Amino acid sequence: MTKKIGIISDTHGYWDEAFERYFSSCDEIWHAGDIGNLDVTDNLRKIAPLIAVYGNIDNNEIRQEFNEDVFVEHNQQKIYLTHIAGKLSNYYERCQNKIKAFKPTVLVCGHSHICKVAFDKRYNLLYINPGAAGVNGFHKVRTIIRMDINETAIKNLEVIELKRKG
Repeated sequence: MTKKIGIISDTHGYWDEAFERYFSSCDEIWHAGDIGNLDVTDNLRKIAPLIAVYGNIDNNEIRQEFNEDVFVEHNQQKIYLTHIAGKLSNYYERCQNKIKAFKPTVLVCGHSHICKVAFDKRYNLLYINPGAAGVNGFHKVRTIIRMDINETAIKNLEVIELKRKG
């Protein structure tokens, strides 16, 4: 069964109506941390079921609702969602340990504000960082990702660029 997934990170409390426009066709939305405000996740939940992790800027209220790491399985696809993973193939020790234990086929993270999708040969996984969807930070382009996931593959992955100030 194929699911359409919307991936977002680093909203830093910023809501953009474009999220609804681009994610309205999604079966799930994954937020990779630095949510900033629970209004953001409440609004995302109105669009589709939400899976999210907290990030380093998130307060105690957000940390009470979301975990630091989430592990999801879609048949043969194993997804590891976290906020701070480190650089491609050179992950922080905490993240490396989780990867070695869970053996994900997909790693979704945020934090860097840099959109990057690449295959990690060292850990045999697809690395996805959707970049930053909020307006706070050094990034010049706001980005989110949509993709299809089925039992064995990621397909139709698209990076969507949003206007810098919403």
